[in-house]
Amino acid sequence: MVDVTVPLTSPELRRRAVDAAAGRAPFDVLLRNGKIADVATGELRDADVGLVGPLIASTHPTGQRNDALKIFDLAGAVIAPGLIDSHMHIESSMVTPRVYAQTVVPQGTTTICWDPHEIGNVSGLAGVRWAIEATKGLPLRILVEAPSCVPSAPGLERSGAAFDATAMTEMLSWPEVIGVAEVMDMRGVINGSPRMSSIVSAGLSSEKFVCGHARNLKGQDLQAFIAAGIESDHELTSKADILEKLRSGMTLELRVSHENILPEAVAAFQELGCVPQTVTLCTDDVFPDDLSRRGGMVHHLRCLVSLGMRPLDVLRCATLNAAMRLERRDLGLVAAGRRADLVIFDNLSDFTPLEVFTSGVHAASHGTLLADLPAELPGLPLKTVKHSLVTAEDFQVPVPDVSKARIRTVRTPRTTQWGERDVDVKDGHITLPPDTALMAVFNRYGENSPPGLGVLEGWGDWSATIGTTILHDSHNLAVFGRNREDMALVANTLIASGGGMAVARNGQIVAHVPLPVCGLLSPEKLDFVSQQFAAVRDAAAAATTWDGPTAMIKLVTGASLACNPGPHVTDLGITDGMTGEIITNMVMETI
Repeated sequence: MVDVTVPLTSPELRRRAVDAAAGRAPFDVLLRNGKIADVATGELRDADVGLVGPLIASTHPTGQRNDALKIFDLAGAVIAPGLIDSHMHIESSMVTPRVYAQTVVPQGTTTICWDPHEIGNVSGLAGVRWAIEATKGLPLRILVEAPSCVPSAPGLERSGAAFDATAMTEMLSWPEVIGVAEVMDMRGVINGSPRMSSIVSAGLSSEKFVCGHARNLKGQDLQAFIAAGIESDHELTSKADILEKLRSGMTLELRVSHENILPEAVAAFQELGCVPQTVTLCTDDVFPDDLSRRGGMVHHLRCLVSLGMRPLDVLRCATLNAAMRLERRDLGLVAAGRRADLVIFDNLSDFTPLEVFTSGVHAASHGTLLADLPAELPGLPLKTVKHSLVTAEDFQVPVPDVSKARIRTVRTPRTTQWGERDVDVKDGHITLPPDTALMAVFNRYGENSPPGLGVLEGWGDWSATIGTTILHDSHNLAVFGRNREDMALVANTLIASGGGMAVARNGQIVAHVPLPVCGLLSPEKLDFVSQQFAAVRDAAAAATTWDGPTAMIKLVTGASLACNPGPHVTDLGITDGMTGEIITNMVMETI
């Protein structure tokens, strides 16, 4: 197995590297006839690279040396630093860290910054500890961040755990933890809530990183958020948003999971006349079929180059900029004395990875992992959906003794707005207007309380039912639809499988991906999970007539993001992340 944490400080290792670089000893590995992607100077130049153990010992003119235990003739291919994913959640790919590493290392990613926020919300400190242990022995460097917002919107939702400053201090004391993961409770930070102030303070006192989530913040609110000690953001929404945050000194984690923002970023860089050092790249959330079909970070490179960015600028963001942000002087460059995390690309347009080295070990070749993997960590966190079976009656909104009522609604997905609607009442319950759907959120952590209910507008016309336990960020059980019997069927299917995603139509489950690990992950191989998820994605897309730019599967998994502005349905009712309002009864008045 590859030890990606092997230190580079050994005097013996450095002596060997010096001797090899000086020509007094052979290299362990010689990469010959390649072109170095020099992300420091912006050059693509002919050179050979010699490795000794986990170290790059020398970069030197082509053909100068031929003495090595193993020689790779690259035939003009490009030698680049290993890719660094500056912010991501493995849970979004629905596989374990072991399977994730098996997938992304052959794609050229050698380091990731993982916020196990989803696992923390489900299984608490024990879940985060499991996540850390599950990273050990893998050929992928996984730098773990301490989830800061469990739950992400306290008082507006309930999750499987609640982290305070004591929990944060404990996690930050673990040597594997590099800092505080994205601080999502923007309202709490700006208003100086004791909980969030103490959590951020714990991060600052640890002298580790404090990462952010600054969606839609601008002006005084953005300055207040940064002044609290928060350094970075990936919740970018427009060119203006990107420029304001760059000019405010934030490190940006430009994410490929929201490709619609990438042209805005390129336009911002063009206006500035440069790509700032404070721009890094991340995947954030990548679904399993996308990870398998297109890739993660490597897809990000292709997207940005296709939008007109210089390939070496793109690579710099994905390597050196990220290494400097992480204060990892051993990463990010193809240069003597650095760690031999390298990816060999065929060219800098389609970025096909040919060979990958992690800490000097030949870890992958032509899309196949060569490095040995440890066995899956025992003791997977299972049986986390703790709710009794539901019935169709759980999906009714009672309004006794009237024929009409006015209700509050949640208008438009993603950028949600409060709405109002007059509805008919039949047999003591509201009748959903034909262009609406019901969203029901059940607490799945043992409460067995009635679900939070909300009526959705602007999602198209519904013909099927969707259910999920991937529900950012508390990951309760949510069901969307109009047919009460199908809604109960979907909910009970997910309760029985320990979590996952499912779609029902006309009394039948038409697609289902079981995710028994925390209700978020599958222990199966990526290809198998991808097939199951693709069926769910397609069935969800066909569940409504929605034709907006964001896929339906993303809309449902993000529909309960109570930390964001606007109304969102949680297990407590309809909540607003900026005002703190909770509506437990959507009925405003009877008519």
